[in-house]
Amino acid sequence: MSTVTGALDRYFSISERGSTLAREVRGGVVTFVTMAYIVVLNPLILGYAPDVDGRFLGGGAAPNLPAIAAGTALVAGVMTILMGAVANYPLALATGLGLNAFVAVAIASKVTWADAMGLVVIEGLVILVLVLTGFRTAVFHAVPAQLKVAISVGIGLFIAFIGFVDAGFVTRIPDAAKTTVPVQLGATGQLSGWPVAVFGLGLVLVVTLWIRQVRGAILLAILSTTVVAILLEEVANVGGWGLTTPRLPSDWIATPDFGTLGQVSLLGSFESIGAVSALLFVFTLLLADFFDTMGTMTAIGAEAGLLDEEGLPPHTERILVVDSLAAVAGGAAGVSSNTSYIESASGVGEGARTGLASIVTGLLFLLTIVFAPVVAVIPSEAAVPALVLVGFLMMQQVTGISWDDPEIALPAFLTIVLMPFTYSITVGIGAGFLAYVLLKVVRGKVREVHALLWVVAALFVVYFLLSPLTDLLT
Repeated sequence: MSTVTGALDRYFSISERGSTLAREVRGGVVTFVTMAYIVVLNPLILGYAPDVDGRFLGGGAAPNLPAIAAGTALVAGVMTILMGAVANYPLALATGLGLNAFVAVAIASKVTWADAMGLVVIEGLVILVLVLTGFRTAVFHAVPAQLKVAISVGIGLFIAFIGFVDAGFVTRIPDAAKTTVPVQLGATGQLSGWPVAVFGLGLVLVVTLWIRQVRGAILLAILSTTVVAILLEEVANVGGWGLTTPRLPSDWIATPDFGTLGQVSLLGSFESIGAVSALLFVFTLLLADFFDTMGTMTAIGAEAGLLDEEGLPPHTERILVVDSLAAVAGGAAGVSSNTSYIESASGVGEGARTGLASIVTGLLFLLTIVFAPVVAVIPSEAAVPALVLVGFLMMQQVTGISWDDPEIALPAFLTIVLMPFTYSITVGIGAGFLAYVLLKVVRGKVREVHALLWVVAALFVVYFLLSPLTDLLT
């Protein structure tokens, strides 16, 4: 073992966690590939939404997608490297999906973009205070162990569903159709088009390689399927791809534009829409960030075998501090709140167990700032089969739940099913917590409910009733 390799092994505890340098590198690459779509998708969500003044993100009169893409990759790269170096955890961060849409639609339509990003920064600072005071970790300790298992299982089902949806295997039926089912197979109730076929090929390939215990199964499947997709598009121009078209780029290098960085007004929204409305927006962002990360880091730790007897990952507070700083950094860079990504589970499925994998992922995000055209080569149809496989692996933890005990079984059930059904980790966790507290009250076991769970349950009541409360108070 060389001096450098030995130093890396000691610093990241690679051997101690049963991993190897090669596995960490592969895991980091796989995590990047499965979440690199955010560099393309975040500009589409934020870039076309004008603020209350009719200006676009960055202050221009027209969308500036390259600047948003560069800022997205920059913050994701820096914060993911920080997660690896400080917390030594195989968890990557980037702009939060759902949160960015909320910022674009709900907040920026009422205030300027600078004001909206100021609220994101405030939300991140509040979460950081909750971490440093021990509140966030204390809440995590208060959650019953089997509910933590349910969170991991629910996230497994959720990311498998994400995989099927992103591939076009499952599609939403438009409300105008007024049918009796909300989703269906393919775009018309049947599978059609080469992109879905590419996804099917990728799924068969990744399962086959994994069953046969081939090293680098997930990465090999993604790369092989991408090659097939490029050939199909170059030869037959099949079209119909979801987010990116798998075509060799005409330019391999892009000039970075950081026009969104620093476009922040910390307290401007309090003046323009009032303190109550501003605080309600902060509360919504806060609750989603708070519990999404809790669920994500638990699920990643469970899949990697890194949780202790209390269901806590190593260096929990460091993980949460970095995650909180990521929210602040995302707002300061003008690309919305950054948070932990459940797609990190794909890297764990490839063998990642330490923060070295996160550093690899972060470095690839930084390279994306310059080599952005290369990222667009990989279609989501080639990457998301990994999410389906990892979802299956995470679902296997379901045997750790006492299904014959309704006090835990019903909350666990709601936690598991509502994550994919509502497309939200936070909603699943909230429903599970509320059901747990309710059943304890109904059975006269109020004293068994941790004091912090009462606080959390009350917060979730506010969260679920936020719309009528907002109408009432504003």
